[in-house]
Amino acid sequence: MTMMWPPAPQPALLHVGIYLHDLSGGGVERCRLRLIPELQRRRVRVTLLLHARTGELAERVPDGVEVISLGRIRTPTRTWADAAPLARWLRSARPDLLLSSLDHNNIAALLAALLARSRVPVVICQHNALSSEAATTGWRYRIVPLAYRLLQRRAAGIVAVSHGVADDLAQACAIPAERVTVIHNPILDASFERARLAGCDHPWFAPGGEPGSHQPPVFVAVGRLVEQKDPATLLAAFALRRRHGPARLAFLGAGPLAAALQSQAAALDVAADVAFLGYQANPLPFIRQAAALVLSSRYEGLGNVLIEALGCGTPVISTDCPFGPAEILRHGRHGCLVPVGDAAALAQAMRRDLRAEFPAAGLRARAAEFTVERCADAYLRLFRSLTPSKAEPKTYESRGYRQ
Repeated sequence: MTMMWPPAPQPALLHVGIYLHDLSGGGVERCRLRLIPELQRRRVRVTLLLHARTGELAERVPDGVEVISLGRIRTPTRTWADAAPLARWLRSARPDLLLSSLDHNNIAALLAALLARSRVPVVICQHNALSSEAATTGWRYRIVPLAYRLLQRRAAGIVAVSHGVADDLAQACAIPAERVTVIHNPILDASFERARLAGCDHPWFAPGGEPGSHQPPVFVAVGRLVEQKDPATLLAAFALRRRHGPARLAFLGAGPLAAALQSQAAALDVAADVAFLGYQANPLPFIRQAAALVLSSRYEGLGNVLIEALGCGTPVISTDCPFGPAEILRHGRHGCLVPVGDAAALAQAMRRDLRAEFPAAGLRARAAEFTVERCADAYLRLFRSLTPSKAEPKTYESRGYRQ
């Protein structure tokens, strides 16, 4: 009898370090955790480097990923103090490439490469509208464009999550446009359908309920309760919408504006029809059953939650803010776009029959262009262009997708 042995595991083709501040429940952290298994399937060994292994997603690290905590002192901000331990790791581990995300983490990664005198290529990724952040937040963000200008030569690759962010980054930091690669975030993966069909324990969202079937209609907003998301304007718009018939609004997210928003809801006499549900590990069942998802942001990098809503077949209403919503919605072909800060326009959009106007099949087809497979393909193409000495994978077959 012939003995059949399982094939030996193939060695990794690339060793990539992925650097984040922590594993909080934000869009950047979720996207990186979705991307890692796809990179592993393409024979990329991943080491996850964190300032601290904390946050809602701390226990969702994929199998086979080494996690290294760099920070010695817990700090509330993204600290450049990670540069020194990150430099030591670059010297000792000698990975093929380092991928960083978010403003201050990107600066720390570039400083680490400078301190280590390392030839390891560093790829930085910009997820948000840098000029808007610099103009509306504190000094820590206002110095980011200057730091990017001074350190950009240390970046082997620069990624933006949307074409608008790419243009903004080039203008704000004097970076040649041809140096910036646009790679959309990975939103749909193998677990998306299962997560979409899960139940949610709230009386406004019956388990297994049909999309948009609720009486009165429920509108959903997903995101941190911070000034960038402008939830106060959405609450004012909802109060206007409620004058024309029963409706409900559910906020999924936590943040420093929660108490002020609850007071505003009471002052507008809509508190009974507004629910503050806090952070939800899986917002998709709420989105799936909503009459529409509403995004009232002043600025975005891409707008991941819009893609999640499209993937659920749920209509979306979004401000036409810089820079992602118009790109995702193709300037209104796949959802409503209204001016930033315009409560009346938001309220008017909330009165439309959006499920008839935007059929679910078309929304899902648009969302299918933001898969984790396409994102991983794009990153791997970039990685390979920066590490030409590595052997070409024998099992990898490019799908020829260009973002």
